[in-house]
Amino acid sequence: MNRTLLLPLAALISVAALTGCTRTSYAIQTNDARTIISDGKPKEAPTGLLEFTDANGVKQQINKSDVKQVTELPK
Repeated sequence: MNRTLLLPLAALISVAALTGCTRTSYAIQTNDARTIISDGKPKEAPTGLLEFTDANGVKQQINKSDVKQVTELPK
C-alpha cells in the first residue's frame, strides 16, 4: 500500500474508533437524596421502572416514582 495513504487512513480509523467511545453520562437524583450516575441515557420501561447501566457497567432498575430528576452531565 502506498505510504502516503497509510498515515491518513490510520488517522481516520483512530478518530472513528474514539468517536464511538464517547457516551453521555446522566445523574439520577432520587427522592431520598441519593445520586446515581448512569452510563448512557436511562430508559423508561413499560413496567414503570427506569432502566439504566450504572458507572460500573451493571444494568440496574429503579422505580420511576422514586426518581426526583434526571440530568445530563457535562462532558
